[in-house]
Amino acid sequence: MDLRQLRYFLSIADAGSISAAAGRLNVAQPALSLHIRNMERHLGTDLFMRRARGVSLTEAGEILAQRARVILDEVARAEDDIRNLGSDPRGEVRLGLPGTLSGILSVPLVLAASERFPNVRLTIAEAMSGFVLDWLHEHRVDLALLYAGEPDPRFQSELLMSEELVVFAPIGWDLTDPCPPGNLADLPLILPGPAHGLRGMLEDWAGRTGIHLRTECEIDSYRNIKDLVMAGHGCSILPRHAVIQDAAAGRLRLAPIAEPRLRRDVYLVQRQPGKSSHACDVIVPLIRELVTEMAGAGVWAGVVPAGRGAAGEGLSSAFQAEKRASDVVGRLP
Repeated sequence: MDLRQLRYFLSIADAGSISAAAGRLNVAQPALSLHIRNMERHLGTDLFMRRARGVSLTEAGEILAQRARVILDEVARAEDDIRNLGSDPRGEVRLGLPGTLSGILSVPLVLAASERFPNVRLTIAEAMSGFVLDWLHEHRVDLALLYAGEPDPRFQSELLMSEELVVFAPIGWDLTDPCPPGNLADLPLILPGPAHGLRGMLEDWAGRTGIHLRTECEIDSYRNIKDLVMAGHGCSILPRHAVIQDAAAGRLRLAPIAEPRLRRDVYLVQRQPGKSSHACDVIVPLIRELVTEMAGAGVWAGVVPAGRGAAGEGLSSAFQAEKRASDVVGRLP
């Protein structure tokens, strides 16, 4: 097998059909099919299960896909490192982010990276934290922000920041500020489903606190959770920065949870030193710097960067949040 065959194989695996992969690669479909048959003949096993509407990986194909991604990533990093010797960093960096973090970090980070490192192409993929971790293991992303450290020795986890979680309710509801943990047991809550990392954290915290959360509705979309709360269907618990602008605009009420404040940690997870590209090595400190800048300016409400004091508690209006975010990006060299 050669690198070209591995690239063709992964393209088919990702596309789910030979014809779709042929279109993406600009390669004739019969030629692509021949490459796969030659690989299967060489390995002595089928790599794909052929179906009427596409293909799917066999067990052998799954193993090869995992190894092929590692091989191609290592080749790409080697090429980048050699090309970048004594020059500005260049190449692609793929960052995986959970939805709540992507909503506030993606645009400032892309703007700052393009200004400071014009030859680095930053690609951001967004999903729930569990999917982002899978992408990291499958070499689909190079870096990730996750809500738990990764014990796998192939990766290193660095505590990046912690974010405050707050309870919020429809306008007009009686919400004690700050809200004692015991009061949450009386609130009809709209929360993500059990598979969501935030839900698991809240259930663990409630168990340690000795309260039972009354979950009336489960939905994984933070936007939909906020819409349901604003429509008067219940309350919820989300990161402060996810609801601060809606509260400032008078669309909902929020309150911190009484001391000790409820917080969750965010980790920057990457490959061990020496395993990442030069481009990754310059994006990592930029992420740290941007988080510190945004928290210090009050743009990232409720966030405390690792090793820093308390961050700002919030903004007086959505307009101020947008203006400060623009100012932060503009100050980055």
